[in-house]
Amino acid sequence: MRTSTLRRMGTGAAAAALLSVAACSGGGGDAGTAEKPAGDKVRTASVAALQQIRTKTGTVRSARIEGTTEMGGTVSMKQTGTIGWADGLTGSLTLTYTGGTMAKALKQGGGDGSVRARYLQDEYYADMGEAFAATIGGKRWVRYAYKDLAELGGPAGDVLEEQARNSTPEQGVKALLAAGDVRKAGQEDVRGVPATRYSGTVDVAELTGRNSALDAGQLAALKEQLSAAGVTTQTVDIWVGEDDLLLKKTERGETAAGAFSSTVFYSDYGTEVSVEKPPADDTVDFREILRQRAAGPS
Repeated sequence: MRTSTLRRMGTGAAAAALLSVAACSGGGGDAGTAEKPAGDKVRTASVAALQQIRTKTGTVRSARIEGTTEMGGTVSMKQTGTIGWADGLTGSLTLTYTGGTMAKALKQGGGDGSVRARYLQDEYYADMGEAFAATIGGKRWVRYAYKDLAELGGPAGDVLEEQARNSTPEQGVKALLAAGDVRKAGQEDVRGVPATRYSGTVDVAELTGRNSALDAGQLAALKEQLSAAGVTTQTVDIWVGEDDLLLKKTERGETAAGAFSSTVFYSDYGTEVSVEKPPADDTVDFREILRQRAAGPS
C-alpha cells in the first residue's frame, strides 16, 4: 500500500470518526417553514426553556445515538452506538462510510467501508479491519491521540480535537443559546414521541454577546471552534421531549470543506457506557505507521 494512500486512510478515519461525534453535538435542518415569533418576551421564554434543557441534558451523562453526516465531497456516513460525558468523552460507535473521498480511501486500503471506534478521554481507537491489519503486521486497531489531531487534520485539526473532547448533546443547545434568532418552532413527533422544536441560526461573523444567552467566554470558545472549521453560518434545530431531553438534533451549514449537514437521534439516556482500550498486542499508533511507511518503499 502506498504511503499516500495510507495517510489518506488514517487521516480520513480520524477526521470522519471525530466528525461523527461532533455531529452528535450539533444539529440543523430547514427552519424556514417555521413561523418566527416576534418580541423579546417570546425569545426570553425560549431561552429560559433552553437553559433548563441544557441543565437536564448535562445531568444524565450518557445516551444511545443514531445519525447521519455529510460534508461536501469529503464524507457521507452513518453512525450508531453509545457515548458518555461524565468525565470527558467516552463511547463506542460503528461508522459506516457510504460515500466521499474518505470512503474511497478506506476501500482502497481493502476495507469494507465500516470502522468500529472507541473514544476515551485522551485518545481514540479505530478497528480498520483485517485487510488493513495485514499491511501492518496483523494489528487491527489504530490509536490516535487527540493532541496529534492538529497535524493529522490539517487546518481543521484543532477544531476536530475540540469537538472530540466536547461532543455531548448539550453542545447543540449551546449553539442555539448563542443564536440571536432562537425561537420555539412548534410541536412535532419524533419517531412517535411528542416533541417541541427549537430553531436558530448562528452567523459566526456576528457572534457577539449582544443577543446571546451565553457569557463572553462561552461565545469566544464557540466562535473559535466554528471559525477553525471554516464555518460561516449554521442552522441548528433540536426536538425536545416532555422530560426536557433531546430526541433529535439537525444541523446544516457551510464549511471550508463544503456544505455540511447532520441528523442525530438520541435515546436510552443514562445507558451504561463501558469502554476499554483494545489489547496492546493488537494496537499500533498511527504515527508509528507513518514512520514505518516513510522508512520503507513508497
